[in-house]
Amino acid sequence: MKIKTAVIGAAGYTGGELLRLLLHHPQVEIKYIHSNSQNGKKIDEAHPDLIGESELVFTDQVYTEDLDAVFLCLPHGKTKPFLESHRFSDDTVLIDLSTDFRNESNGFVYGLPEVNKSKIGHSKKIANPGCFATGIQLALAPAIASGLPANNPIHITGITGSTGAGKQLSETTHFSNRTGNVSVYKLFTHQHLKEIRQTFGQLEEEFSNELLFVPYRGNFSRGIWITAYFPFTGDLADVYKLYEDFYAEAPFTHVSRRDIDMKQAVNTNKCIIHLKVEAGQLIVYAAIDNLLKGASGQAVQNLNLAFGLEEHTGLALKSIAF
Repeated sequence: MKIKTAVIGAAGYTGGELLRLLLHHPQVEIKYIHSNSQNGKKIDEAHPDLIGESELVFTDQVYTEDLDAVFLCLPHGKTKPFLESHRFSDDTVLIDLSTDFRNESNGFVYGLPEVNKSKIGHSKKIANPGCFATGIQLALAPAIASGLPANNPIHITGITGSTGAGKQLSETTHFSNRTGNVSVYKLFTHQHLKEIRQTFGQLEEEFSNELLFVPYRGNFSRGIWITAYFPFTGDLADVYKLYEDFYAEAPFTHVSRRDIDMKQAVNTNKCIIHLKVEAGQLIVYAAIDNLLKGASGQAVQNLNLAFGLEEHTGLALKSIAF
């Protein structure tokens, strides 16, 4: 028996990535795809690469019956009123990709599998983490859980591809601005810091460190690169063991003792981590794909956990090296 699924808000980047994954997921049947802007159009009119993959047609109608799981890919701030207007069965698993329930309100569980696997597996409401939040939390979770930063500020930089800004064009996302360009935005105030602090507070009850996060807009389409560092006087070998032990049961998070690059993670659901000690600092590099591990891939990983499937199911994606 396949998991009967719908995608609400299926015309954007995260919705499109979800459809690409779900169409080839061996345990999923897509019952309908929702979009107000694309109502009546075939799937490949919004996502041209899906020509020949499916005959699904977008609808602006919301059907709440006979569904095992619903993915909510609505703009931030829109999911909460949507769920107030549309009542799904208590047995339907809801996976929200917006920011609306990442504070674990309304019965939602924060869907970072490397930290909350057991809770996700027993939940009907899952709040998918943000893309920067995923990369930063996976880069630092073992260190935070072990108290390595002590009370020191943690310095973080992150650069993201243009797809992280969504499908709608703006002055800072169109080609002429983005190409050959790098810029900073939301210096020290990025909205993902709230969910990061929430998780770190669960890993280390006394966590109160400053998180000095500098987000960059990159001149590439997809991927996130995180660099985080804080004062450290210990042995790098011990930290590697700490990280490898922490992620021993995490099928998508890999600790590499060799230098890494972002392309290793792009087009996969992986997070790849590398550690260094330089100038009295522990430096952590982490790379993810913002649309996969940072959004739709992680949402499918959460679906798998919620239905007792192997986490890899439907996510055996081949990395493109160049």
